[in-house]
Order: sequence, then structure tokens, then C-alpha cells
Amino acid sequence: MPGIIGKKVGMTSVYSAEGKATPCTVIEAGPCVVTQVKTVDRDGYDAVQIGFGEKKEKNTPKALIGHFKKAKTSPKSKLVEFINQGGDLELGSEVKVDIFSEGDYVDVSGISKGKGFQGVVKRHKFGGVGETSHGHGGVNRTSGSIGMASTPARVLKGKKMAGQMGNKKVTIQNLEVLKVLADKNILVVKGSIPGAKGSTVLIEK
Repeated sequence: MPGIIGKKVGMTSVYSAEGKATPCTVIEAGPCVVTQVKTVDRDGYDAVQIGFGEKKEKNTPKALIGHFKKAKTSPKSKLVEFINQGGDLELGSEVKVDIFSEGDYVDVSGISKGKGFQGVVKRHKFGGVGETSHGHGGVNRTSGSIGMASTPARVLKGKKMAGQMGNKKVTIQNLEVLKVLADKNILVVKGSIPGAKGSTVLIEK
């Protein structure tokens, strides 16, 4: 299985034998349930769909209730597909955190924290313009000129400007797995991952 769904618990530090502190993130990874197995003959491609997190049946559409009953499991709040890499997973089987081991490297995807509408200095790390004193207060955090007056006489596409910051999918690559606590469904990875505490993340090998 190439990956698993999890929930961000928070950050902590792991100390080495020499006393060096390493910042790390604790993730509650799984257990996930295989809710659908797709094949080339029936669906046109090989894939495995897994579900994570409980959801009330009254808040689940009837079509999805039937979908989960085929897998003989309760409704799940998050469904994700992985390309099947020759595994022998069956409908209704569990995927646990023990698919990873210490020393592995993983990619973690999640929705970053939303920062709202922000200016160019905070959003794109612009340096600002003009002086910060002598009567220039309030204008130094602007972007300055955003285009040419003559040719092409318009603002080019992709120009970095003020706008919505955060609240988008972000992937952090090559994070080292420091600890795997299989009995508690806990995965500890080196460094930080996107999202707030309690947010859903995707961990891939």
C-alpha cells in the first residue's frame, strides 16, 4: 500500500542520545478501511479506495451508505484513492500505520492554514517601497508599479499581488519517519506538515 490517511495531532521534539533536539510532528495515521477495489476490466485502471474517520449515518447520502455497506464498514468522513501497486488488498480489509517503518521517507499533503486577505509584503515577501519615516508612513508596504504605461499597457498574468493567502493544498516532500507506534496508530515524522491541529492529512511513501 503506497499511503494512508491520518490526522495531525501536533508538534513536539525528539531528543537523540547526544541530547540534540529534533522538531517533529505527531500524526494519528489510520486505521483505514478499503472501501473499493478498482480494476482495469471494470473501471479502466487499477486503484484502491480507502476511508478514514467516522461519520454519522444520518449525515451520509444514501448512495454512499450503500457503498460502505458493500465493504461491511461504517460511513467514513474521508475517502482517498491510491494507484494499486500490485497489492492484494481486499474489500473491507484494514490498512494500518505498520505499512511504514522507522527510517522511511514520506510525502505529507494537507490544507494549509488560511491567513485571509493579505498584502504583498506578507503574502509574497516583498520588501516594500519608499522610506519608513519623514512623512512616508502608510505607503511603504505597497507593491509599487505593477505594469508598463506604453507596451503592453496592461498588467501581465501571474503578477504577484495582494489576495487570499493560505487555505490551499500543500505537499511537504521527503520527511523522515522517526517513530512508528503501531499499537496507538501513531506516526512521528521529522519537521512540520501543513494544516492546523486536527486537520486531515495524506501520507504517501
